[in-house]
Amino acid sequence: MQLQQPTTDQLLQVMEWVRSPKIFNIWAGPGFRFPFTENSFIEDLKLDELHSRVLIDPQLDLNNQVQAFGQIYERLNRTHLGRLVVNPQAQGQGIGTELITGLMSLGDTLFGCDSYSLFVLHSNIRAIKLYSKLGFKVTEYPEIMPLADCHYMVKSKGSINE
Repeated sequence: MQLQQPTTDQLLQVMEWVRSPKIFNIWAGPGFRFPFTENSFIEDLKLDELHSRVLIDPQLDLNNQVQAFGQIYERLNRTHLGRLVVNPQAQGQGIGTELITGLMSLGDTLFGCDSYSLFVLHSNIRAIKLYSKLGFKVTEYPEIMPLADCHYMVKSKGSINE
């Protein structure tokens, strides 16, 4: 598997995964328009501000079928992971772990922060289990929480399961 900058065609694949209102609300975060068009979807990803990556397996799929998508940026002196999503057909196969560890490594290169963070909705039990397994811990957010019904999770670089 490899992380790469997404093409427009790959972003349109991701768009199809989050088309339902329920999935969209778990994934998008504030400021993302719904319902969306192809143009608004790509605009709201803020590709010029956030480092966006898709995970593909070129050995298994010559068409570069996207396996996962995520974004990172620096927030509160941490590499912050956002808009993480795995292809619904590939869930339960370790793709989420590979995406997150790849994004953390990219963050190490780009930002040099000593920890990582992310937001996850309280109801997203499957994601919370994965993040906990990877060493993320629920932490109090140091500012006004930007999302309702949400955990702020942090992982230090030296923590277990890195």
